[in-house]
Amino acid sequence: MTLPPEEFEGLNNPDYPIPDELKSNIAITSLDRIYNWSRARSVWPMLFGLACCAIEMIAMAASRYDPARFGMEVMRPSPRQCDLMIVSGTVTKKMVPQIVRLYNQMAEPRYVLAMGACASGGGPFKEGYNVVDGIDKFLPVDVYVPGCPPTPQALMYGFMTLHRKIENQSIRTVPWYGKGESIPVPEPVLGPDLIDPRQAALIRATTAVDNGAPGESDEIEQAAADDRMV
Repeated sequence: MTLPPEEFEGLNNPDYPIPDELKSNIAITSLDRIYNWSRARSVWPMLFGLACCAIEMIAMAASRYDPARFGMEVMRPSPRQCDLMIVSGTVTKKMVPQIVRLYNQMAEPRYVLAMGACASGGGPFKEGYNVVDGIDKFLPVDVYVPGCPPTPQALMYGFMTLHRKIENQSIRTVPWYGKGESIPVPEPVLGPDLIDPRQAALIRATTAVDNGAPGESDEIEQAAADDRMV
């Protein structure tokens, strides 16, 4: 199969020059390069939206912007078939447990893109009683796309930024090929407020002091230190 030379961009090793007449047929590369080159061009996003940013995401998926150029036209409704979670819109406390559950159901390697001001930091609703100030408080975010809402072009630039990150990874250092099990992100509990299980010790110690229990200050400092280490 003959491909145009631009299709090999990022695949060829620049230390080994290839004659111009052979650039459409031959690529000299490494295992890391061809592995990441193929992954970056077949990232399947998850099909779900949260708020107005989802409308821009839908526009990006239409024929005018054609994400098939990046191999990203296949938006899957099942998290087990997805590589990329696009958090597109306002993240309410009621939705966070479901978002974390979907993330845990995605297979490695998996990535998260925070689309818009609300998903990145709470946006205009940051001080609201029912909105979290950024999905990165609960999930590891790989790419932030600013805007309220971002344009389809901005989202596509976020995709290209993610592609560059994927292309710079190495099979020898990525965590999903390491030893041991993949630890899921604890699902937050929605009660009177949103509770992160990773902060349970700190919440218990603080509550004990507020209730007048003596000698709890050391426990608060230890719980805060443990929370920073998580």
